[in-house]
Amino acid sequence: MTDLTRLTLAAARDGLKQKSFSSAELTAAYLKAIEAANPSLNAYVAVSADEAHAMAKQSDAKLAAGEGGPLEGVPLGIKDLFATKGVHTQAASHILDSFKPEYESTVTSQLWRDGAVMLGKLNMDEFAMGSSNETSYYGPVINPWRADNSNAQLVPGGSSGGSASAVSAWLCAGATATDTGGSIRQPAALTGTVGVKPTYGRCSRWGIVAFASSLDQAGPIARTVEDSAIMLGSMAGFDPKDSTSAELAVPDFAAAVERGVKGLVIGIPREYRMDGMPEEIEQLWQQGIAWLKAEGAEVRDITLPHTKYALPAYYIVAPAEASSNLARYDGVKFGLRDTGKDITDLYNLSRAEGFGREVKRRVMIGTYVLSAGYYDAYYVRAQKVRTLIKRDFETVFNDGVDAILTPATPSAAFGVGDEDMKADPVKMYLNDVFTVTVNMAGLPGIAVPAGKDSAGLPLGLQLIGKPFDEETLFAAGRVLERSAGIDFAPTPWW
Repeated sequence: MTDLTRLTLAAARDGLKQKSFSSAELTAAYLKAIEAANPSLNAYVAVSADEAHAMAKQSDAKLAAGEGGPLEGVPLGIKDLFATKGVHTQAASHILDSFKPEYESTVTSQLWRDGAVMLGKLNMDEFAMGSSNETSYYGPVINPWRADNSNAQLVPGGSSGGSASAVSAWLCAGATATDTGGSIRQPAALTGTVGVKPTYGRCSRWGIVAFASSLDQAGPIARTVEDSAIMLGSMAGFDPKDSTSAELAVPDFAAAVERGVKGLVIGIPREYRMDGMPEEIEQLWQQGIAWLKAEGAEVRDITLPHTKYALPAYYIVAPAEASSNLARYDGVKFGLRDTGKDITDLYNLSRAEGFGREVKRRVMIGTYVLSAGYYDAYYVRAQKVRTLIKRDFETVFNDGVDAILTPATPSAAFGVGDEDMKADPVKMYLNDVFTVTVNMAGLPGIAVPAGKDSAGLPLGLQLIGKPFDEETLFAAGRVLERSAGIDFAPTPWW
């Protein structure tokens, strides 16, 4: 029998329905793989083995009775940002020390409704603030990929690095993730996996620890475009508990995967050709264009003139919202509490100990741009820029473009503890240069592995779609995936 953990989510789902193996066997195989690999990769911060065995047993009973949901018996990993009732939920932060919620996030409750099995909680950048998964209180996540002829540890990207690393290393059939400025698509691109950031409002944010409320969106990371489409079908849907949730029917995303791109118009934005962009990224981009043309798509040069303002505007809006959202963590009702001589001292000491360096940096930036005298100069202006960025996309889509093709990241994975990145936070922030526009405009995006660099590391391409048109992204993403024809599987070293 094929190693059960190497099956795609779709193959695992079909094997369970055909009774080729049981959910108990599949779950046990994943738990064994986690036990062997996690000490090296640090992808999981909590393994819920007891819950996984119990859920698998329930799924096997349903499958034996000819029942079960779309994900019945399929084991998944859950990013530590999603509330899971009675199970570790800390956003990889010390400030939420020992927190176990008494409620379940809407997204995870829908996955359990459809029969999925929870393997555990996945590591991430603290409060989803980071592009390398090095800001976690639980230490950095390690990328399963290594450069040719090198043992150097590489980052998996962030903030959903645990999700990407676990999927890439066969430690779950798929994983939940969140994307505020690229936190699904960037780690997917750096690990040879598929990451989908849905349209803002497609998935409920209820029960997800907030970073920047107008930008955050849940989505899947999986091994294939089909797997990600299957997962999103369960994760998406209207939720009256989330005022930003869109009251729209959930399409059959999986049915759109093999639809093809014949007749579609694909836009190529000139502003994404950045100064100093590696030749390998440009070559991959051109290859992606050729693949889509060969499948019958029309390719058109387009302009998104306000792109250059997206990153600075994002790093005003996101920290501003973060400083407001994180004000609730004060050491009083839950999580870490330090002692102080009075309530103000308690706040100060708890936050000083509980928040990591990157979180403190962003809270201070956010508080500054919202302060009297600077609110109009920074925050209001950034919101106006955001409107212009959104209008750029609307103009292009109204002009007949169906989707936009861009690189997913400016480079392949870099080293853990990279000195240049540590010394200059702006260099780290530039890893999101191709992805933040999508969040600023509330659009859907998908990152698909499409090639490798000269060192044998995976590189991804990004497709950006119209609001609530994820189906076109799945269809075009599948064309890129099939055209690349590469097995994006790392060589195990762990």
